[in-house]
Amino acid sequence: MKISALKLHPIAIADPPLRSSYGLHAPFALRTIVEIETDEGISGVAETYGGDAPLAALEAARAQVLGRDPFQLASLHQLMCGKDSGAGDSTQTWLVPGENPLDQNNRTFAAIEIACLDIIGKAVGKPVCDVLGGRVRDRVPFSAYLFYKHGGEDEYGEVLDAAAAVRECRQMIAQYGFQEIKLKGGVLPPDEEIATIQALRAEFGAKVPLRIDPNCAWSVATSVRVGQSLADELSDGGYLEDPCPGLEGMAEVRKRLLALGLETPLASNVAVTRFSDVPKARALDAVQIVLSDPHYWGGLRQVQSLAQVCEVLGMGLSMHSNSHLGVSLMAMTHVAAASPNLTFACDTHYPWQTAQDEVVEGGRVPFVNGAVVIQEKPGLGVTLDYDQVARGRERYAAIPLRKRDDEAEMRKHVDSEWKRVLPRW
Repeated sequence: MKISALKLHPIAIADPPLRSSYGLHAPFALRTIVEIETDEGISGVAETYGGDAPLAALEAARAQVLGRDPFQLASLHQLMCGKDSGAGDSTQTWLVPGENPLDQNNRTFAAIEIACLDIIGKAVGKPVCDVLGGRVRDRVPFSAYLFYKHGGEDEYGEVLDAAAAVRECRQMIAQYGFQEIKLKGGVLPPDEEIATIQALRAEFGAKVPLRIDPNCAWSVATSVRVGQSLADELSDGGYLEDPCPGLEGMAEVRKRLLALGLETPLASNVAVTRFSDVPKARALDAVQIVLSDPHYWGGLRQVQSLAQVCEVLGMGLSMHSNSHLGVSLMAMTHVAAASPNLTFACDTHYPWQTAQDEVVEGGRVPFVNGAVVIQEKPGLGVTLDYDQVARGRERYAAIPLRKRDDEAEMRKHVDSEWKRVLPRW
């Protein structure tokens, strides 16, 4: 079997005005749908970051992909990614996911690998999770991913205080059945975000794990104060994610919290984004839970490798997400199902995207009690709705947006002088 065609579909999907320390989401998120065809008539799909740079990188890889055996992924990874170039730096702290040049090759390979794994699963008649070595769970839990946001053309309305966040969460849990909750912080003054987490605990009780992620918006001192204030709320399966910039800063937060008798775990998908970051994070005791991501860690098999490294080092594992559709959701689900120590509910932006933009045939991937259930279908278990893909391509062609820039959106809609400052508080 040989790869005979690589088709790239740049699409734009509606995105609500969500806030984070990066700024404000634009009205559209950009994605790229990747289709790989083989000379035996089996095709596979993947979904990855969108815009000019990711698209150009995939185009540049075309010559490396065409004519190759889709089963031979190790040699393709070596060709496309080579050896790790060394420890990460602060680039990831400042750039939104998908824009870090350090992981461009990994992102490009991941999209190709996922489509090839879809092909392999179809060729052998097995779901991708079983191709990866076999599932350890048939259902993969996801968390309710709450955002502060401005009013928009979505069902959640304006959410800029604790009461509105509780309302948002009630709506999301009622629709999807999530049993863990994550709040994207770094938007309001810390005391207001502390009040939001406390309000969520009061509303949903101690059996629902809570986590907060300010994307490095706080100083070490503020991070410690928030950790101390939310010691009860972030215990029992919760965590404090990327409270301040850098591994050294997070190590200091951890040290001070332990000195106060608080063992609140710290998680990261900003300070730890490459394999070379993991030993340092462990040695500094800066990160206790690593947030994986098949898109920028280099694919599903790399996430499994990360899971094994974390298990050896005694670190927990969760999963990061970005604005995505059903193809990406299923890739995340399959690798989580085949990673034994990925025991925290995964992040997902899926509730923030719309049914009108879904490119999966048959419509939205369903959640059952907050989890996606592995279906007994070969590959990723999804096929493309080409009318919907064409709709996404038409929208992409019609808008000028070609790169995510949350800072520019803040200046355009909220404050003409706004800049991302780390730490802000």
